[in-house]
Amino acid sequence: MPGLIKKDDIEKVRAKADLYEIVSESVTLKPSGSGTYVGLCPFHDEKSPSFSVRPSMGVWHCFGCGLGGDVFTYVEREENVEFGDAVEILADKYHIELHYDNDRREQRKGSKRARLLEANEEAQRFFVSQIMTKEALAARKLLAGRTFTQADSTHFGCGYAPRGWDNLVRHLSTKGFTQQEMLDAGLARQGQRGIYDYFRGRVTWPIRDSTGRTLGFGARKLFEDDSIGAKYINTPDTQLYRKNQVLYGIDLAKDAIVKKRQAVIVEGYTDVMACHLAGVDTAVATCGTAFGEDHAKIVRRLISDDALGAIQLVGPVRGSRVVFTFDGDAAGQKAALHAFGLDGSFLTQTFVAVARDNLDPCDLRIQHGDQAVKSLVDEARPLYDFVIDSAVDMFDTQYTTGQMGAVKAVAPIIAQIRDRSLVGIYTRKAARRIGVDLDLLQQEVSAARRSMRVHDQSAYAIRQPRYGNAGREPSDRNPYEESARRRELEKKDAADQGYYRIDDSVFICEQQFMGLLIQIPRAVNRDVYSQLSVDSFVVPIFRTLYQAVEAAGGLPAADTPQGLWMHNLSKEAGPLLESAINELAVMPLPLAAPDKDAQSPVSGRVGPAGGPGAGQEAEPAANAAAIQLREATAEERQYASELLARLLDATYMRLISAARHQMNRLPDGQEKFDLLGKITEYETLRKELSNQVFGNVN
Repeated sequence: MPGLIKKDDIEKVRAKADLYEIVSESVTLKPSGSGTYVGLCPFHDEKSPSFSVRPSMGVWHCFGCGLGGDVFTYVEREENVEFGDAVEILADKYHIELHYDNDRREQRKGSKRARLLEANEEAQRFFVSQIMTKEALAARKLLAGRTFTQADSTHFGCGYAPRGWDNLVRHLSTKGFTQQEMLDAGLARQGQRGIYDYFRGRVTWPIRDSTGRTLGFGARKLFEDDSIGAKYINTPDTQLYRKNQVLYGIDLAKDAIVKKRQAVIVEGYTDVMACHLAGVDTAVATCGTAFGEDHAKIVRRLISDDALGAIQLVGPVRGSRVVFTFDGDAAGQKAALHAFGLDGSFLTQTFVAVARDNLDPCDLRIQHGDQAVKSLVDEARPLYDFVIDSAVDMFDTQYTTGQMGAVKAVAPIIAQIRDRSLVGIYTRKAARRIGVDLDLLQQEVSAARRSMRVHDQSAYAIRQPRYGNAGREPSDRNPYEESARRRELEKKDAADQGYYRIDDSVFICEQQFMGLLIQIPRAVNRDVYSQLSVDSFVVPIFRTLYQAVEAAGGLPAADTPQGLWMHNLSKEAGPLLESAINELAVMPLPLAAPDKDAQSPVSGRVGPAGGPGAGQEAEPAANAAAIQLREATAEERQYASELLARLLDATYMRLISAARHQMNRLPDGQEKFDLLGKITEYETLRKELSNQVFGNVN
């Protein structure tokens, strides 16, 4: 059994790891005030941002699916690994040496995922080292024939896998990798006489994630005697590599995609190279599979724009679009039709670019130069128009039979558009183009929609959570297996009940206090806080949260790191309260943001004067959660005192009520007189508290 990582080292990693930096590797985050950043959740599909990150607290929370936690939890879910592996991944990223308990015989040599990443990186170095060998002449000729220089090939990581049986296997063995690790990484296969190289006699391209880590490889056939007949092969699905979740070139294109809010989807590795070299630096490619929903999620998280708040941004807004480069032949049209299965709001931003003579971007650059590639993208047409027009163009519509053929061909295509408003528009456009009555095409489209059981969907509607069965599309999915779906049903139950409403002053006071206590504990006066008890809270979840705070040691010391305070509190609270703590940690408080000096742990990185981002909050300071709890501002301390006063005032009120109730049931005597004294004491304390906090004189 591997040794346990020492607690001190875990805290070093927690202090060093930058949650904003980690999340930004896969999610575009935008400021949302009070040190909070929002984006599209990477753990469930959504169109409006509900994923919040509070770097100063070291906490993230999704209001859509309910998931949340600290930087370790994020890596666990993002990388699909256990806690120890997440610590090691972050330790490796931030160059922190880990130590393990000496009580265990076998020390941990690294997580399986980390080892597979290391194996792929070593394989990439090996392939690159072979590209200049004599044997790799065919690979160099292939790249040079596409006008790629040696520098270009180096930039894109092109390499060569030797033709031998086990060149890579032997190389990796000398580097300490086991045969099982080579098999698990997809770099080798099992034969009757041992393992052998999967990639042999091929030019290779590294397939990386958005952070630049090599997850797998794509390889092109060079020799006719290759035992694998396929022209292109890719790493088989592994723990690291899932072909429907990777995009070649995303590591190079990510920043440009975020900046320009545009992505260009091409069909091959050399097409990506050609586009980037021609100045289209947002190009990426799928790897051995068609573009699907998982790919769309990756792109959507990068190009999303929530600048208009609750308004749903749909269609080509201010240049935001996704451009597919398809061939103009039947295969290209089939690929375009496949894209119809994507989400409706995504398709409204989707365009198609078809080059002259049906050339792919690489051949287009060879024959017509860089400007032709740029023009190809600039002149792209909306996907719906491209597919519909392609179907109509197959028929000679000057003849009645050709018109009817076009109607029969285009009706099923229009019928697949799920947005009812777009169906009407494209039906009218197609009817005019074909030259037939609108009623005729409408009848055919309606019949096709019924036949294909297409569900209406408004891509332009403001996205709001739908709870319960009303208006929900039929589904055979088990909601328990999908956290976002389960969360919807749970919220439906809570929203529909009539026996407990939270829109009351008691709930609001307790909620605000708990949010302030979690986010800015140094704003809370210790002497006044000590007067609280579990009876000061009547809302069950806040009573339990108060008990969790006490179990964690009460108010934290001033020199406690922010991330450690959150960790200790979450640990004591347990899984039942974890989501509530995360949500309270990112909840906006009704307070002005502290000035730059006061909020040093969360101060934004501001652009140069007069430059982009000048005077605007852009990014949090690195490792904000590692800095000790910041000093509270005067306003924050006053707000905390007001909340404490309200809680204690309500506590005294309940004590007075209970004493009066008991006194009314007693006969005259000493016990009744003592209770009257208690009531007088509570009323005096209540008045003094009000005078102290609110300055009341009555």
